[in-house]
Amino acid sequence: MDYPKFDEKGLVPVVTQDALSGKVLMQAYMNKEAYELTVKSGEAVYYSRSRSSLWRKGETSGNTQRVTEIFLDCDKDSVLLKVIQKGAACHTGEYSCFHNPVKAFLAVANSEILYEDMAVIADRKINPVDKSYTNYLFDKGVDKICKKIGEEAAEVIIAAKNKDNDELKCELSDLIFHMQVLMTERGLALDDVFGVLKERRENERKRNY
Repeated sequence: MDYPKFDEKGLVPVVTQDALSGKVLMQAYMNKEAYELTVKSGEAVYYSRSRSSLWRKGETSGNTQRVTEIFLDCDKDSVLLKVIQKGAACHTGEYSCFHNPVKAFLAVANSEILYEDMAVIADRKINPVDKSYTNYLFDKGVDKICKKIGEEAAEVIIAAKNKDNDELKCELSDLIFHMQVLMTERGLALDDVFGVLKERRENERKRNY
C-alpha cells in the first residue's frame, strides 16, 4: 500500500471530488487508520479533528461516498479521492461544501449545473429512489425516454411559436433534462457531447481562415 506523508499530528488533508461531475465536494482529513480503512473498504473514511475520532461518510446521514480512485499529489502530502456521492456531500444539505461563491473571473459557472444534474441522474440509476421520476424513466427504458424527448421538443416548438419566452425557458429545461437521462441511460457523458461541439467549432474556424 502506498501511504501519504502524515504531518506531525498524524494527519493528511484530503480533497474529495465527484467522479461523475468533476465537482469538488469537500475537504477533510485522514489519519493512518482512516486511510487504510478507505483503501480496504472502498468507502470514504475520515478523521474528525473536533471529535478526535474516525467517521465514515454517511454513517448518520446516509450520504455515503463510494471511492472510485485514490491519488496522492507529487509530494505525497495530500490525498485526492474520486467518489460516487450518494445525496449531498455537505452537512448543510448542499451538493458540495464549496457553495459560497466569492468571484467568477470567467463566465463558466452556470455550466456546473449541467454536471451537477448529470451526477444526480447517475446516482438515481445506481441508487434508485422510490417514486423518483428519473427512476421511472430508467425503468421504462429508452423507448419511453425518447418519447418524452419528442414530446418536450414539440412543446419547445409550440412555446417558440407562441413567442412566450417564460414558457420557452421551462420547456427547454425539460428537454435538456430528458436528454441528460438518455445520455446516462446510454452511457454518455457531457464531455462526450462537448467534445463533438469543440471539434465542430475548430473545423469551422479552419474553414473561415
